[in-house]
Amino acid sequence: MAKNQHQPSADQPLNAACRPQLASCCNLPVSRVLGRRTFLQAGVATLAAASIPSAVFAAPSPKSAAETVAAELYASMTDAQRAEVCHDFNDAKRSRVSANWHVTKPLIDNDFYSDSQRAMIEKIVRSVTSEEGYKRLQDQMDYDDGGLGAYSIAMFGQPGEGSFQWMLTGRHLTLRADGNTLAKSAFGGPVVYGHGVEGDPADNLFFYQTQQVNEVFKALDKDQAGKALLAQAPAENAVMPQGAAGKFPGLAVADMTPDQKELVSKTLATILAPYRDEDGAEAMELIKAGGGIDALRFAFYKQGDLKEDQVWDIWRIEGPSAVCHFRGAPHVHAYIHIAEVS
Repeated sequence: MAKNQHQPSADQPLNAACRPQLASCCNLPVSRVLGRRTFLQAGVATLAAASIPSAVFAAPSPKSAAETVAAELYASMTDAQRAEVCHDFNDAKRSRVSANWHVTKPLIDNDFYSDSQRAMIEKIVRSVTSEEGYKRLQDQMDYDDGGLGAYSIAMFGQPGEGSFQWMLTGRHLTLRADGNTLAKSAFGGPVVYGHGVEGDPADNLFFYQTQQVNEVFKALDKDQAGKALLAQAPAENAVMPQGAAGKFPGLAVADMTPDQKELVSKTLATILAPYRDEDGAEAMELIKAGGGIDALRFAFYKQGDLKEDQVWDIWRIEGPSAVCHFRGAPHVHAYIHIAEVS
């Protein structure tokens, strides 16, 4: 699938005409745009009700659906293909964090891959996401770069031979499947998501997350809000968990009331809901190991208040084992990194 010629680079603003007319500017079907708006309207009600039962699901394993297909994909590759997209597990590219890059050169829609291999890649993406998350990320990829075909993959290590990870990257998206190779790291490392639409924040695909996290802010009293609301956000990709000795911005969840903590739990469920249950469960277990939700802090930032309505578009949740950073202005770049730090 060819890249949409209307799309800007990662750091360029969208053409103003694209903001309200997604279909006409970006060559998307009207039904796709209406589907996006349906998601936005339904998102809060659906996802706030979601829960991640941390003790019910095991962490993903080499036999999990995504990892099984990733092993099949690896086995299907020619030597020439492996030379391009398969790397040592300790290759530095596996640890890179960016909202816009390609881990390898071949794009999924290039004739570098066979039709069956492209089908396997699509199945892996479907398997590492929830049903709702898969649909939302499809819309995101369609809008931001013309679809899944404009993204790229890499594999690190060898399936069945120790450490192994499958990775997808491209504009505003990083997904991973690692079969719990890194036992103390949810998703196998940091994941990234975003959306290039600018203007009204309600038009971005992930505004429902901002709405949910702002429910926490609205529930704070004046003293709590003063601690939670800060002037300037840290670097968006500064998402390495710091461990118990770290310094975290904002208001401690430990200083919240039971009702406020319930909102925190709903917020975490909302943020994790686009991903498969196993990854959400592992993430919550790692947060628990890092001191639980009481060890987290919520920070909201005055910068980037797009509508000057005090619905804070840039926010951060951080604790010893977790960082969730959401930059909603001028468009969405968001990061989740949850890992135990000794």
